[in-house]
Amino acid sequence: MNKFHGTGVAIVTPFQADGQVDYDGLTNLVNYLIDNGIDYLVSLGTTGENATLSQEEKKKIFAHTAQVVAGRVGLVAGIASNNTLDVVEQIKQFDTTGYDAILSASPAYNKPTQEGIYQHYKAIAEVSPLPVILYNVPSRTGSNVSAETTVRLAKDFKNIIGTKEASGNFDQLNQIMRDKPEGFVVISGDDPITLPMIALGAVGVISVVANAIPRHFSDMIRLCLNGDYKAAQKPHLQAIDFTRLMFVEGSPAGVKTALKHLAICGDTLRLPLVQVSDSTAQQIIQETQKLIK
Repeated sequence: MNKFHGTGVAIVTPFQADGQVDYDGLTNLVNYLIDNGIDYLVSLGTTGENATLSQEEKKKIFAHTAQVVAGRVGLVAGIASNNTLDVVEQIKQFDTTGYDAILSASPAYNKPTQEGIYQHYKAIAEVSPLPVILYNVPSRTGSNVSAETTVRLAKDFKNIIGTKEASGNFDQLNQIMRDKPEGFVVISGDDPITLPMIALGAVGVISVVANAIPRHFSDMIRLCLNGDYKAAQKPHLQAIDFTRLMFVEGSPAGVKTALKHLAICGDTLRLPLVQVSDSTAQQIIQETQKLIK
């Protein structure tokens, strides 16, 4: 599973001013990230605004992304739903060409029990033609995938190979690291605490902020993975204000502002998301200039 070590990026979906998908912008973004040292990409994670995309748009974005990546780095597809039958059907119909794994967030809004979460992922694992990475993000889903459920899934299904853990709960992380089977990878899903998560055994990150600062962030991750935490502290601390600004008015609005400033793609979002305020945009631009050399 070394393909998912290091810096993964949950790439944004660029839109034109009229709200249509900007495929030229997507091409620019993919090449920018690969050229600046990231290790793999996640297409249409929650950062990609997949909840506002039609199934036809998703198919085109998946195919276009795979075509541009062309095997240069690992590639993961974000496929999730709070309707288990729906996500199972999406996976059955998914064209796996160019993809290495599926990342699937736990169901949002429904607030299933731990048994319900287990059965949801069991259904996914039984139909997926690719390895599956769990995604626990309680701040967005409204429910937590417990350490016990994560470990149970890891032990019961060989094709569930890891978890993107974004609970921010270090006690839970400790339990997962202690009890998980060998080879099951834990990936940070929370940019600000990636450094300490790697210190506890995580193998890297699936990042939002690295959309805009891939070189800075991936260099920091490599230092961590090489055990040089003293050297990693400097880039980690330098990015604190930038990282905070990425989320202060919602994601991916913040990082799209930085990408517009860098002339990679526009900052258009689809409702109900909107662009950041002018004052926040100015702060983002200032911090971006500090970190991009």
